[in-house]
Amino acid sequence: MEQILVNALGEQCPIPVVKTLKALQALTGPACVEVHVDNETAVQNVTRLAANKQIPVRSEKLEENHFVLYLDAEKATEASQPEAPACQPDRRGDLVVAVTSDAMGHGSEELGRTLMKGFLYALSQQEELPATILFYNGGAKLTTQGSLSLEDLKSMEAQGVQILTCGACLNYYGLTERLAVGGVTNMYAIVETLTKAGRVVKP
Repeated sequence: MEQILVNALGEQCPIPVVKTLKALQALTGPACVEVHVDNETAVQNVTRLAANKQIPVRSEKLEENHFVLYLDAEKATEASQPEAPACQPDRRGDLVVAVTSDAMGHGSEELGRTLMKGFLYALSQQEELPATILFYNGGAKLTTQGSLSLEDLKSMEAQGVQILTCGACLNYYGLTERLAVGGVTNMYAIVETLTKAGRVVKP
């Protein structure tokens, strides 16, 4: 599959969206369009463009001001299709999600893990993303290497969602060196985040 690079670093809306749309319209066959931007709002707007065109997309935060989106396009986007969506404000609300286990609900552990994977995927697809997702106790396993939810978490992080995992929990489970997304936090910060949240959801 052909690789197409779109460099929109340093560009403000609507330029990243326009550059991406032009790259899609110029395709002659299946290709992965790799878009580099330097802000979360650009990630959100390019993600919205891909969704409007029904193109699979994933995003990742490489460093503080460097994000990359991968659009797997099967064919060129017709010029006659609707223009790129207008720039929209940040999708993050005042919601904090607290994840305390790698399984959702009680009963079957296997089913619970499947449900948690589905929950985090569904969360990443919401029109309004959470401001922060906290992982503690068994939930710490979901942000480490081997987790089936890493792609969804990295996508949300690239769009500005703060991903924080309890450091003491990582240490307890022997996973400190395996953290693969977000940062490490402590109980004081967890309490502060929860008490200041507009809304808290605990799956």
